[in-house]
Amino acid sequence: MKIIVTGGAGFIGGNFVHYMVNKYPDYKIICLDALTYAGNVETLEPVMNKENFMFVKGDIADRKAVYSLFETEKPDVIVNFAAESHVDRSIENPEIFLRTNVIGTSVLLDACRKYGIKRYHQVSTDEVYGDLPLDRTDLFFTEETPIHTSSPYSASKASADLLVQAYGRTYKLPVTISRCSNNYGPYHFPEKLIPLVIANVLNDKTVPVYGKGENVRDWLYVEDHCAAIDLIIHNGKAGEVYNIGGHNERTNLQVVKTIINALGKSEDLITYVTDRPGHDMRYAIDPTKIKNELGWEPATTFDEGIKKTIKWYLDNKKWWENIISGEYQKYYEKMYSKR
Repeated sequence: MKIIVTGGAGFIGGNFVHYMVNKYPDYKIICLDALTYAGNVETLEPVMNKENFMFVKGDIADRKAVYSLFETEKPDVIVNFAAESHVDRSIENPEIFLRTNVIGTSVLLDACRKYGIKRYHQVSTDEVYGDLPLDRTDLFFTEETPIHTSSPYSASKASADLLVQAYGRTYKLPVTISRCSNNYGPYHFPEKLIPLVIANVLNDKTVPVYGKGENVRDWLYVEDHCAAIDLIIHNGKAGEVYNIGGHNERTNLQVVKTIINALGKSEDLITYVTDRPGHDMRYAIDPTKIKNELGWEPATTFDEGIKKTIKWYLDNKKWWENIISGEYQKYYEKMYSKR
């Protein structure tokens, strides 16, 4: 089995590469990543010299490069993690998100049509559903929840999902989609909430919290997410959408305070900042379908996962300090300039 993992130098994609390379030594795992600001080859260092792994630098929106890779490697499965994913950045510059998240997806789908694949899997997000009211804790996103986007980022991901479904219906491509809640764990880029809080607290810097910190997210430990996608690409039914949730709802303020207290620092580090435009209030996923059809459930509680995550950041300071300093962007040239 040959699997192309796009965006495999990013956070979730990188964890998925580690998971698959180590679980399936007889598979060939090919990472295609453009190494934009959030892509980091250092994330792949533990698997870089494995015989069943290959790294290719390339942009999913570059049709010539994508077709060349498909022609050469003849993959069986595509798992598309490649995406611009930071909401704040999408508000500042929506066009970049359209190019990667929509055009890039269309190029991959066209390559799948041209060269043939056993499965194309689109990694999406619960943000395509919009948000839920804080006072209705009985409500959850299901696969039947209508798409109702709030930001250019979520709109671009919803557009990609619709394109994937259209290719499945029109061209009979064997496609699946998963929509996950907020992931956390090792290799999370430091601009996102949990790693940002950890880095700031360790450096005794203030921790910015939007609004009053009341926004609720359902947190999913990244390794649990990887296990779910593994099940979907092997056993999921073509044409289906699967929601992947952690059953770990927390307000942003609860998350911040949990990390500060775990690191033995003062909550005086918290500073409240003006909320971002269109900030979704609550995300909560109902993962009943993937449990009933594929037997998946999250294995990691938030209390367990946050302890493991904090420990990883304490043990791997060089990784995130290189990102904060910008040194990580030089790693690729250092490693590959003479190859």
